[in-house]
Amino acid sequence: MKLKELVEYIGGSVVCCEECLDREVECAFASDLMSDVLTVKSDKLLLITGLANIQAVRTAEMSDLQAIVFVRNKRVSEDMIRLAQENCIVLIEYPGTMFRVSGLLYSLGVKPVY
Repeated sequence: MKLKELVEYIGGSVVCCEECLDREVECAFASDLMSDVLTVKSDKLLLITGLANIQAVRTAEMSDLQAIVFVRNKRVSEDMIRLAQENCIVLIEYPGTMFRVSGLLYSLGVKPVY
């Protein structure tokens, strides 16, 4: 599924890297523990997290993630945006819970990692 379709369906707000919305996402992983994210090896992966700090974007960079959905109305910082732009990582803000967005993505056919 294209990131653009995904964002429209969940009602998220794209914060940066709109030019990368044509990228495909097949799997999603929901976690606030970045050490757990680093253990996941999957192509076309989307991270769902409530951890809105530079560590989340650095983890996405190291894991070659396509995008990050920040849940619970968490806001991203300018430093996070700069790093995401350097690596074409789409940052999406979502007002609802991790559980809710995970369910929406699952109903769209986005697969869990495990």
